[in-house]
Amino acid sequence: MADARVALVIGAGDATGGAIARRFAREGLTACVTRRTADKLAPLVARIERDGGTARAFGSDARKEEQMMALVESIEREVGPIEVAVFNIGANVRFPIRETTARVYTKVWEMGCFAGFLMGREVAKVMVPRGRGTILFTGATASVRGSAGFAAFAGAKHGLRALAQSMARELGPLGIHVAHPIIDGAIDTEFIRTLFPERYALKDRNGILSPDAIAEAYWQLHMQPRSAWTHEMDLRPWIETW
Repeated sequence: MADARVALVIGAGDATGGAIARRFAREGLTACVTRRTADKLAPLVARIERDGGTARAFGSDARKEEQMMALVESIEREVGPIEVAVFNIGANVRFPIRETTARVYTKVWEMGCFAGFLMGREVAKVMVPRGRGTILFTGATASVRGSAGFAAFAGAKHGLRALAQSMARELGPLGIHVAHPIIDGAIDTEFIRTLFPERYALKDRNGILSPDAIAEAYWQLHMQPRSAWTHEMDLRPWIETW
């Protein structure tokens, strides 16, 4: 097995996931980043390397058990021990309940919840024998509150939260820190800029979440001493109603 310490980010997109990967790479961890298509990760890997860090891109469908098992096994063998694993797949879709097909509901659950279970199980297998590690599951407003039109998304996010709670209770005594940050608000992404320009305009007032600020919170969670672990924290801009 190689010696590099690894930060695994499942769902390393152009905003939050990428920022998290860059933050951990700044601290000397090798960022192993995944999307279903590895080619889309080339700009992120190049940026990390340009900033002096190390990154590896993997094409992987997190919903497929055999692919997740192979991903963790190959990283542990070829790159190094996974010190922190971040599940950051969004799956945020909006469908009125009467228009939500079984296929849509199942796919959203697979992406937002089942894939998190697969990642959590596989990284727990390699972390527990070492007696250390951090597992972070990205939550959302839908993790704690269902809204009209978001039955599928809220169902997946509620399930992911329950998974995180169960894993924290089981793995905490074994030295594994499991946390569930809830991202409550719009994030500075191309998606928000294009589809919700009125929300994006709040950026100048710090009214939407900065991916870099989210990433900093994730790093701080990873660095917490065992005597004061946080399991759940919510991150929202000051302007957000809650």
